[in-house]
Amino acid sequence: MKKSPIAMRVLLLSGALVASASGCSGTQPPRAGEGVATSAVPADLEEEYALFAQRCSKCHSLSRALNNGDHDPQYWARYVSPMRRQPSSGIAPEDEPPILRYLNFYSAQLRAENGGVDAGAQQ
Repeated sequence: MKKSPIAMRVLLLSGALVASASGCSGTQPPRAGEGVATSAVPADLEEEYALFAQRCSKCHSLSRALNNGDHDPQYWARYVSPMRRQPSSGIAPEDEPPILRYLNFYSAQLRAENGGVDAGAQQ
């Protein structure tokens, strides 16, 4: 079942936590209700989403990435790679491809909801 654009947006929490200048604390699990509802994640991307949620929430809220907009794969690669290099991020080089698969899927969903317009290109 396809979710409406409003329903997908409601699933997201607003706001973002900024990682400290010294790196990530590495101690915060994803907060309840943060991210997207698992029912909105296709079965073939559940593992990718779980990895994204686990790793990326160590340094900042998931909404920091999810509310970042609709971007192309090159943007997401440039976004995730420096995050991986943050102290205590826990993102291993082999984690990048599955995290990128999920973020690219998510951007494609935003683009579809936006009538094919890449909202991220305007940022």
